[in-house]
Amino acid sequence: MTTYHHGDLRRAVLDRAVEVIGADGASALSLRSIAADLGVSHTAPRHHFASRTGLLTAVAAEGFRELAQRVETASAGGSFADAGLAYVQFALDRPAHFSVMFTPDLLDYDDPELLEASDTAFAQLRSGAEGLKPEQRPDLAAAVVAGWALVHGIATLALTGNLDRSGVRALLGDDDVVALTRRTTRLLFPAARAD
Repeated sequence: MTTYHHGDLRRAVLDRAVEVIGADGASALSLRSIAADLGVSHTAPRHHFASRTGLLTAVAAEGFRELAQRVETASAGGSFADAGLAYVQFALDRPAHFSVMFTPDLLDYDDPELLEASDTAFAQLRSGAEGLKPEQRPDLAAAVVAGWALVHGIATLALTGNLDRSGVRALLGDDDVVALTRRTTRLLFPAARAD
């Protein structure tokens, strides 16, 4: 147990929540247990998060902001495929955030921070597809969905252990999930650069 003494309680609660989610899943999260872990009164986290849903929503918003930044950075110097690689790398680097971000029943979608952060992330994903050559995206909406489904699927398969359990990674001889994503993206978007 890490005892919290001073500083930014909101940040400490968010960090501890991410640790708990990463180790035991979102179902193990409670404001009371986080307060105990941080050595503060059981009501102290409620000054920043009115409820467990509020805390999970803040974790998701934080994740969407980072995802948007990573996708924007990758898209600025690269391609739609590069944005997809950034998406998968984010999921691998931030599995707790990723799991919460895409579990709507845990979140408050009326929360303005979450709405803004998720809208920004999705706009970044869409803008990457707009950079594809016309022959690569005769149907822009389908290109966005295909690209997103591909990278989200790979990230989810990797995080849940299904890439390993299925034997796919061993079959392909590729232990690096991002390298596997690069190979897979080239099948869907052959001329899109992702090196």
